[in-house]
Amino acid sequence: MRGENCWYDMLEASRAIRTGHFRLSSGQHSGMYIQCAKVLEDPARGEALGAALAREMQCDADRVISPPLGGILIGYEVARALGKPFLFPERGADGRLCLRRGFSLEPGERVCIVEDVVTTGKTTLELLDLLERSEVTTVSTGAIVDRSTTRTVKGMPIHALLRLSIPTFDPEDCPHCGRGETLQSPGSRHRQSVRPPSPVASA
Repeated sequence: MRGENCWYDMLEASRAIRTGHFRLSSGQHSGMYIQCAKVLEDPARGEALGAALAREMQCDADRVISPPLGGILIGYEVARALGKPFLFPERGADGRLCLRRGFSLEPGERVCIVEDVVTTGKTTLELLDLLERSEVTTVSTGAIVDRSTTRTVKGMPIHALLRLSIPTFDPEDCPHCGRGETLQSPGSRHRQSVRPPSPVASA
């Protein structure tokens, strides 16, 4: 399978492409959400996506790292395709990403970052900060879907199987909020769904 259309069709067939009113991990709102967990539900699809993304990234790295939770499955499949070790960070008591569970990085190692979806690049920047603190070199960044506006993170190009241009909005300027549509928060950082607050009648 080659070309962006086939990957879009795969995501659509697995119901990974959702429309509605969503709060993204960045805090911004959007009328479309890409739930890659749905396409990765099928191990065969996950293997195909991982192998294709590994080819796209052409990553000469010692190991692969992905953020929890969304990036873990695709990161593991990319690492398997590359034949490299895989690890993932978690959030410490200070809210910053850190390595636990016996994972470690050695200064001078070459590491590639793999995500499921990149929107603002916020999580990628957090990973880059962790890698810089660990004194390793980030050699490549990749994702199943790149829906960012710049197609780069900190000057580093994002290698992606699918690039989508999907509008995002600050909450105060969100047209979906203006129409009173139910706000869903499918990402791991937020609660599942909330409705916009109703006006409180004055006594």
